[in-house]
Amino acid sequence: MSEYVFKREAVSRFHFRDCRFDAATGVASLDYAFDDGVVFTETIRFPGAPFALEPEHARAVQAALQTLHLIAGVSYYKAAAPGTLVIDGYGIDAETAALMGRIYESGLGEFAYRNGLSLRGKIHFPSNGLASGQASAIGLQRHALVAIGGGKDSLVSIESLRRLGIAQTVCWIGSAPLIRSCAEHTGLPLLNISRQLAPELFAMNKQGALNGHIPVTAVNSAILVMAALLVGADQVVFSNERSASYGSLIEGTGEVNHQWSKGWQFEKDFHDHVKFRIAQDLNYYSLLRPFSELAVARQFAKSDFYDGHFSSCNRNFHILGERPAERWCGVCPKCHFVFLALAPFMPKPRLLAIFGRNLLDEPEQIPGFDALLEYQDHKPFECVGEGRESRAAMTALANSPSWREDAIVQRFASEIMPQLDAAELAVAPLLEPDAVHAIPAVIWEPLRAAFA
Repeated sequence: MSEYVFKREAVSRFHFRDCRFDAATGVASLDYAFDDGVVFTETIRFPGAPFALEPEHARAVQAALQTLHLIAGVSYYKAAAPGTLVIDGYGIDAETAALMGRIYESGLGEFAYRNGLSLRGKIHFPSNGLASGQASAIGLQRHALVAIGGGKDSLVSIESLRRLGIAQTVCWIGSAPLIRSCAEHTGLPLLNISRQLAPELFAMNKQGALNGHIPVTAVNSAILVMAALLVGADQVVFSNERSASYGSLIEGTGEVNHQWSKGWQFEKDFHDHVKFRIAQDLNYYSLLRPFSELAVARQFAKSDFYDGHFSSCNRNFHILGERPAERWCGVCPKCHFVFLALAPFMPKPRLLAIFGRNLLDEPEQIPGFDALLEYQDHKPFECVGEGRESRAAMTALANSPSWREDAIVQRFASEIMPQLDAAELAVAPLLEPDAVHAIPAVIWEPLRAAFA
């Protein structure tokens, strides 16, 4: 096959060509194209085929497939970000069109900022103007598909559900060895879904395509919703805490949220879409939504079972580029934040054993921690907690005999802390849960008690 030729400046339309699911093989095929050019296809393979689907069940799977087709298209749309979107082969109602517009516009917020684009108000999905009927219940069984990313958050969710006696399968997408190792360490049933991006995307990237962050959690959410239907599970569980709803405040631009698809707005919108457009008895939610990053860190610190297996360092999961030799690179925003968040709740020797070094005693790391504190910089474009959480955690360390002599903690205590309002530096208020979440009532009350 000759190499795909891509000319970004000439593109005017992005087409959602077609989507298909083969129940015999478990393969979903998602077709896209720019203008009238070459059709490029993404494939997703769901283990467990063949799948026998009754009519109502098959209808729900088809609805989930179309939702996945629309959301996954963001990986390709961004290559040129044209002004016109075309859906070939099926129609969507106005509410679904509006939802997809929000996912693309807000989910590509960081991408647009870094590429100097203005996408606000310019992404419009076409609707057929017809109202879709409400989805019916299809007889799903009480079982949770829990997304695992190899970090502390998903492990807290998994162990919380285990204590609550909820049957669960640990799920991930792709082939990351670290995630597999962590998933296997849970001792629970596993579901590994493969996603193969269209090879033309990599050709486009070499030929001047726009590139940058996409709302990958939205894509993974759509994949796991379809997986839940295929295996008959009634819950898709993510582990996004309330801090994910807050972005980086950039002077002259406003808020840009790197992790928008991990935030409450996406969760609420997608939860409602699943309930009303796909299957009434399928629950999509984040188990950690009511909690801060610090509350999750405190919960994780209660057990050392995963100390030698977990990692939140995103350099482990880059498609391209160098990966750390160990589970933690020690220099990225995720490493900085997880170290800082765990430090108030974990004995110092244990934390140093996890990371292999003391990040808070390395003066060259000051700029990275300053960004977390939102001191002379904005919050990093990473999945990290709010500035107030970092400031509260650093304050706790400044008052700790175990940590206060470390270089970065000392500098915070002498230079930064005197400029802050002491009333806003306490950890305890940040450990209280919020009431905003989509967690089923039968789970919420015992979960809240477990986090106390």
